[in-house]
Amino acid sequence: MSDPAVSQESAADRAAASGDPAGAARLLEAALAAQPDSVALWAKLAAMKRALGDGPGALAAIDRALGLDPLDFSALLARAFLLERAGDPRAGEAFCNAVARQPSDDAVPPAMRDALTRARQRGDAHRASTEARMRAAAGEASHSARVGRFISNASRRTRHFPQQPSHFHFPGLPEVEFHDRALFPELAGLEMQTEVILDEFAALMAAEAADIVPYIQYPDQVPLRQWQALNHSREWSAVHLIQNGRRIDCNARHCPRTMAAIGKLPQPQVEGASPNAMFSLLAPRTRIPAHSGVANTRLVCHLALIVPTGCGFRVGDTIRDWHKGEAFVFDDTIEHEAWNDSDQLRVVLILDLWPPALSAGDRAAVAAIIPAAGVGFSGAL
Repeated sequence: MSDPAVSQESAADRAAASGDPAGAARLLEAALAAQPDSVALWAKLAAMKRALGDGPGALAAIDRALGLDPLDFSALLARAFLLERAGDPRAGEAFCNAVARQPSDDAVPPAMRDALTRARQRGDAHRASTEARMRAAAGEASHSARVGRFISNASRRTRHFPQQPSHFHFPGLPEVEFHDRALFPELAGLEMQTEVILDEFAALMAAEAADIVPYIQYPDQVPLRQWQALNHSREWSAVHLIQNGRRIDCNARHCPRTMAAIGKLPQPQVEGASPNAMFSLLAPRTRIPAHSGVANTRLVCHLALIVPTGCGFRVGDTIRDWHKGEAFVFDDTIEHEAWNDSDQLRVVLILDLWPPALSAGDRAAVAAIIPAAGVGFSGAL
C-alpha cells in the first residue's frame, strides 16, 4: 500500500511541472499534514508559494524547513532570495550565511550555480558595506592592522585562526599570524647579508658534499596524512645548517658568513630541539599543504632568497608574497601553507626565534621541559 504523503508529493511535482503552482501547493500542504518534519516538502511548498506571489507564505515555509535543518544549504539560499525580494535588510546577512554553508563547487547542482554566483556577489557586497560602516565608525583607528583585522573578522571576510601546536602550547602567548618587525630589530642585519647568503648558498649547491634531504621525513606508519604527497619527496627539500641544535658541518662549513649572521639572532636554545636554520627548496609546481607546527614557544623567520613570480605564503587568513632580501616572522602553530606555481625553484632561508613575549624565566622553563618530554621541533618548520 503506497504512502499517501509520497503519492501527494508526486502529484504535487506533476502539478508544478504542468504550470499549476496553486494545485501543487494544496497537494504539498496535504502531504505536510501527514509528514510535518519533511524539510524537502516545506522547501517545495516555499517554491510554490513564491511562484504564486505569496512572499510571506513562502518565507514562513522556508523558515519551517530551516527549523528542522538550520544548515540546509538550499533552504538558506532560498531564504536569502526571499528576503531580498521582500526588501528585507536581513537579506545581506542571509546571503553570507548561505554561502558559508555551500558544498564544494563540484557538488552544487548545475541548476543552482547561477543562483550561487549571485548569492556570492550579494554576500560580498554586504560584507563590503558592513566593513565600510565599521571603518567609518572607527575613524583613524581603522588604519591600524589590528583594528582592520577586527573589522574584517566581524564582517566574516576573514576569521580567527587559533594556535594549534601538535605538542607544546605555552598559555598566554599572542596569537599573531605575522609578527611586527619592530619586535625583531636584528632582522635588518640579516637582510643586509642577503647577497652574501645567496653566494654561499650557490657555493654550497656546487659542493659535492652538500647534504640535500627531503623536508618531510616521517616514518610511513606515522598517521600524518596531510604529508602523504610530500613525505620523503625531493619536491620540498632542505639543506640544514643547524638541525635540532646540532651544526650540520658538511653544509655549514660552506656558509661561514651566513652562520655568523644567524648567530646574531635570538634563537631558542633547547637541547635536542633548537636552534634550527636551513635553506628550504620548493620545486616548481609544488604546494605545501596547510599544516601547523609543534610548539608555540618559538616563532619562524623566513628570509627570501630566490622567489620567482607565482609563489605565495598563507598564515591563517593572511597571504603574503616573498620578496628577495626581505624577512618576516610568523607563528607556525597557526595553520599555514605555501605554493610555487612557477617553473623555477624557490629558495628561502628558514630559522627559528624566541617569541618576545616569553620572559627569561619562561625561556629557561621551556628549555628544561621540552627535552624532558622527548619531542623536538624536527619536521615542524
